[in-house]
Amino acid sequence: MAVQMTRRALVALTAGFAMLTAVPLTAAAEEVTIKVGWATTDSETDAYAYAAREFKKILNEAKPGRFDVQLFPNRQLGDEKEMVQGMQLGTVDAGLITNSIVGNVVPQFQINDLPFLYVSSEQAHSTLDGAMGDKLFDLLAEKKMVGLSFCESGFRNMINNKRPVSAPQDVEGVKYRVMESPIFIGMYNNLGGSAVPMAWGDVFTAVQQGAVDGLEIPTWVIDAAKLYEVTEYLSLTKHVYTATPFIMSERLFGSLPEDEQTLVKEAAQTACERQRAFNAEQEQAIIAKLQENGMEVNEVGDPKSFQAKMQPVYDEYRPKIGDEFMDAWMESLNN
Repeated sequence: MAVQMTRRALVALTAGFAMLTAVPLTAAAEEVTIKVGWATTDSETDAYAYAAREFKKILNEAKPGRFDVQLFPNRQLGDEKEMVQGMQLGTVDAGLITNSIVGNVVPQFQINDLPFLYVSSEQAHSTLDGAMGDKLFDLLAEKKMVGLSFCESGFRNMINNKRPVSAPQDVEGVKYRVMESPIFIGMYNNLGGSAVPMAWGDVFTAVQQGAVDGLEIPTWVIDAAKLYEVTEYLSLTKHVYTATPFIMSERLFGSLPEDEQTLVKEAAQTACERQRAFNAEQEQAIIAKLQENGMEVNEVGDPKSFQAKMQPVYDEYRPKIGDEFMDAWMESLNN
């Protein structure tokens, strides 16, 4: 009788063990849904869309069936501010967010928006991909978000109907539409221009009707919005490099095993690297297209002459960014 009971107990124990071990095996096989949002379009030439599609492709190739990456362009998950709030709460999975919006939550990110900070894309990339970029992403942890990588929208340039801009004095007396950002307003004020904050939806008509003389914008947006129809001059001032942090909610990221956290970060980094290469190739093609559509394009002779005019803006933002952080960042640019 004792032997029979032992066998029954052994069968029950074996069945119980099988049920317990089946749980993690089942969980490991379940798909992880990652909803990625951004504010712009899903067109083939949209910089945000390109990065999101590459991220999805890389994860699907690396681990088929594990990740269900769903893409939500055109503010379908909310505007950028709402997406950031959602990631903090864990109700939004991930997003490609314009740097200035992140700067409203973590002030140190505002350093990327300082005018004429970077002299080239290569300098911006090496800085953001290095120790200083890591420091920025470390600060996101305090806000329950995880920085995966830095994508980009590229450099912003000046377009207007008054004159080409090749030196600081060429900005004087010209009315430029700007984002509702004190940094951009300060930039134009210190160059002697007139900054007119305005919602994006009103810009085309405002330029067309002469309410403003021009605006500042990445070249791919000039093309997408057909601003070549209402502006004459494109000056490659490259006054602000627009970083686009690829961010994920800590709630989702923390639910992944360590090896998959690494995989997700590597996928985002590769996606951003590919996006940068795509942007560089697209930039030349777009400039040629804008010229074909009648825009006059010029380079800026001495970028440092513009940067010298920006000291009041840098001084204003130093307390917000922090002396130590800003000094370290500026030192990294000179190395």
